Amino acid sequence: MRNYTSTETAQGNILGYSKDWLTRNKAIFTATEISEQPALWRDSFKKLLELQNEVAHFLNRIYSKPDLNIILTGAGTSAYIGETLAGYYKKYTLKPARAISTTDLVTSPEDYFHKETPTLLISFARSGNSPESTGAIDMADQVCDEIYHLIITCNESGNLAKREKKENCFCLVLPPESNDKSLAMTGSYTSMLLTGMSIARVNELKRLHLQVELISSIARHILSEYASKMKEVASMDFNRAIFLGSGPLLGVAREAHLKVQELSDGKVVGKYDSFLGLRHGPKAVINNNSLIVYHFSNNSYSRKYERDLVKEIAERNDGMFRIGIGKNFSEKSYVDLSIDLPGAEALEETMLAVCSIIPAQILAFYKSIELGLSPDTPSVNGNISRVVKGVTIYPYFNTITSA
Repeated sequence: MRNYTSTETAQGNILGYSKDWLTRNKAIFTATEISEQPALWRDSFKKLLELQNEVAHFLNRIYSKPDLNIILTGAGTSAYIGETLAGYYKKYTLKPARAISTTDLVTSPEDYFHKETPTLLISFARSGNSPESTGAIDMADQVCDEIYHLIITCNESGNLAKREKKENCFCLVLPPESNDKSLAMTGSYTSMLLTGMSIARVNELKRLHLQVELISSIARHILSEYASKMKEVASMDFNRAIFLGSGPLLGVAREAHLKVQELSDGKVVGKYDSFLGLRHGPKAVINNNSLIVYHFSNNSYSRKYERDLVKEIAERNDGMFRIGIGKNFSEKSYVDLSIDLPGAEALEETMLAVCSIIPAQILAFYKSIELGLSPDTPSVNGNISRVVKGVTIYPYFNTITSA
């Protein structure tokens, strides 16, 4: 049985609402999926441990290829996982690794696939039914002479999970609880992020176990200590939300901006950037109706650049409200709300990314309710859906022998 994240949840309340209220207001799935992530991470890591030998056997022979190219892919939120992990894969596999969305791969395959270069395509997908997900794999098969597929998905009944089993393909299906029922990806995003990161070090998983326990503890702390504060922030009349991050946390910032946009049905426009990147023009989006959220790095070098920008924004009094997320940051005097992550200084930078998204998920949930929307199905006009619709994958005839 799933271990609840807090006494409040065990007693029948989730994020401050009764289950009956959440069900009536079509918010039960989103609230539950946000709150149960700490337990889901443990379950996902446990499943990977059980399959460690199989995954390692599949990958080790691929990693032995001297000219291997790694592409991490997905669509939307699933693509942002690759953005967070690309540097991690470079570091631990010593292979070139890039994050390229399936939406780019299917429209311009010759720009990314090289016919004569062995390629490992790592695909992240919640449902596994997105047309681009299957399309990217099919095009990789068509263009590359030597292609390998690692599929990480949350849906055992999806098209990706049910693909024909071949020697060049390994599919890892995460626990069923990871397959979010709500429109916005929450537990699916973090569980695939954690799994993808762990697989980069598949030969040393036991060394990561304490890190998984720590992020679960941090997430429970955020849920119990800061949910009510994020509800207060959500009640503020901001219509722009700007999220900043460095290194792997830039991918988290991008996911955070999407969560707020999705769950507010576009009423809050999100923006994301790096701390340095914001200076080069995008800072123009900040106005008096802007919420600014800083995802602080564990990297002392990166923090020097982060601190400079945070101080400057505070001195200019830019934005409506400023939030800082991190551990032991001296910038607390420059933010209006400090979300402390106890023990986070012991986390690897990429592992920190897994739990750093929780505040934005909570904020987006409360903002959706504040705007009179249903978090499970926030898109009033049906502009967005749980699985993208209306995409036709056209036959690709490759006439280019090398990219």
